[in-house]
Amino acid sequence: MNPSHPHGTLAVVTGGSDGIGLGLARRLAQSGAEVLIPVRDAAKGRVALERIGGTADTRALDLASLESVAALADRLTAEGRPIHILVNNAAVMTPPTRHTTVDGFELQFGTNHLGHVALVAGILPLLIAGAARVTTQSALAAAMVTGMRWDDLQFEQDYRPWPAYGQSKLAAMLFGLELDRRSRDRGWGITSNIAHPGFTATNLQSAGPRMGGGRSPFDAAFRLLAPLGWPVQRVDGGLRPALHAATSPDARGGRFYGPRGWGSLTGAAREQRVYRGARSPEEAARLWQVSCTLAGVSFPGDD
Repeated sequence: MNPSHPHGTLAVVTGGSDGIGLGLARRLAQSGAEVLIPVRDAAKGRVALERIGGTADTRALDLASLESVAALADRLTAEGRPIHILVNNAAVMTPPTRHTTVDGFELQFGTNHLGHVALVAGILPLLIAGAARVTTQSALAAAMVTGMRWDDLQFEQDYRPWPAYGQSKLAAMLFGLELDRRSRDRGWGITSNIAHPGFTATNLQSAGPRMGGGRSPFDAAFRLLAPLGWPVQRVDGGLRPALHAATSPDARGGRFYGPRGWGSLTGAAREQRVYRGARSPEEAARLWQVSCTLAGVSFPGDD
């Protein structure tokens, strides 16, 4: 658990009804945290609660809708409880054709990045009150992206599933790093870091491709290889970097954690070098401003 809050910890995990998010929620609950999993599908959320055990509950959230994000932020604010851990984990991965969010953003950029930006902005006072640890999930795909596609962030001109996914996860990394910088500069008391799960077999490999009526070529291979532990691992392995980043006293703000095995595909958590596309503070600051404008949110101290 977060060493600052050994008892009475409130943890919020997006994407907590399945895959790595569900695994993280279970581990946090087993460690004594009260866990909230914001979910789009209420029935799926109820099933997840049975698997999580401990003290856990759901809240409604569709990260592809800024209205839904704002409604969750309003509800949590009205409840008034400090949040000690936030794991920005939910994601959409590589739909073969371009889809958009309710607000017209490319689905992966809007869900994986902008939805989480809006959520953090909306619950910032609760995160400050809880001296929160905020861990944002990136992905190995972000390593393939050298920088943000500023002339076409929404992939309107030339949609390609993997570059769009990689950019959304690079954006998540840039945001997590910038959140930590601004927290330190402005005295928010929030610790923000980044993690990635390596190659982990979850429903993510098939959910996105099914949006185009097909299946991911990785899905069957991942599930076949996962029991071997390399080059693919099961959820219990893939959650370790994010769990370390969110709870370990050794995990620090502004740092990046991933699997320690060969190629960073599997293994226990270790600190890793931030991907080259996320090493520019100027790029991070630019993305912060652009993202806030697109999401219609602001942070204290922003001009």
